[in-house]
This record gives sequence, structure tokens and C-alpha cells, in this order.
Amino acid sequence: MKSNDTRSRGPRHSSGGRRRPPHRDSDTRREPPAEPPKKSSFWQRLLAFFGLGSGKKSTPSPRAEKPRPQADRPAADRRRAAPPERIEVTSPKLYIGNLSYDATESDLSELFNGVGKVQNAEIVTHKDTYRSKGFGFVTMMTTDEAVRAVETLHDKEFMGRKLVVSGSRSDTARDPRV
Repeated sequence: MKSNDTRSRGPRHSSGGRRRPPHRDSDTRREPPAEPPKKSSFWQRLLAFFGLGSGKKSTPSPRAEKPRPQADRPAADRRRAAPPERIEVTSPKLYIGNLSYDATESDLSELFNGVGKVQNAEIVTHKDTYRSKGFGFVTMMTTDEAVRAVETLHDKEFMGRKLVVSGSRSDTARDPRV
């Protein structure tokens, strides 16, 4: 054959073979091959041998399931946030929780200066990002001022959130080694 031959050689397809017409009859369609049964592990077979486990595929644990949305759960399964632990004020240091992430230490000291004299105010931040973790500590001058601050500022709204104000745990209460 010459290179300038104009005869038709037939349709060319990327698959290299002849093109087959699509199946029009549902009876001639092939079913996808069935998956081979999964092999059980040595331990599953051993347990099945002693009658402690079934030879069948085990069901996934409840932890493996995806949690359902809160509205789909039965009322008994819904978890409610426990109210924060109320700690008696025995020192001038106070724990301040549920702080706005935008609150600064100066905002905190201004708020508590309305109740008594503030010695120190600090907001706990993440060590890498320096973003507020949403809680902090305020040290008042006296324990009486700290008690008054808890009575007046606990559950009060500050920057769009209700504050949790309570006595701070002492270092010995948190550290079991002491």
C-alpha cells in the first residue's frame, strides 16, 4: 500500500480492537463478579474452633460508628455539660472561666477593679499560637475582695459570655506529688 492510498481501513479505536455495540437487552448484561469471601485471621479461626467466637465477620465496636447528630440521639444519650465545680475562696487568687477569646488582661483587670483592688490579671494562652484558651486568673489584694468578686461577677455577662468566677485551686490540690 502506498502512503497516498485513499482506501478506508475502518474505524480506529484507542482500545485497539473492534468497537462493540452496547447491550440493548437486559438479559444479556453481565452481573459484576461477586467478592470472594474474606479470609479470617488465625486468631479468629482459633476462637471459632474453641467456640468463643463466630466464624463470621465480627461487628464493629460502638466506638467505630460515627456519632449521630445531637438531634437524632435519644434524650437519655445526650450529654449535658456539667456545671463548673464551685471552689471555695480561700486565697486572693480567682479562676475566671468562659472568657471571650477577644478579652485582654487589661479588660479583665478593669472589670475586677470595680469590685476591689487587682494585684495581677493573666489570661492563659496557647504556647504556639498565643491565642487565648478562654480562661485566666485574677489575684485580688485580699481574700475578702476575692469573695466579693465571686459573689458579684459569677454568671455576669462580659463581652457576650457569662463568666465563671470561682476560687482558684491551690498548687498542692492539683499536684498529687506534694
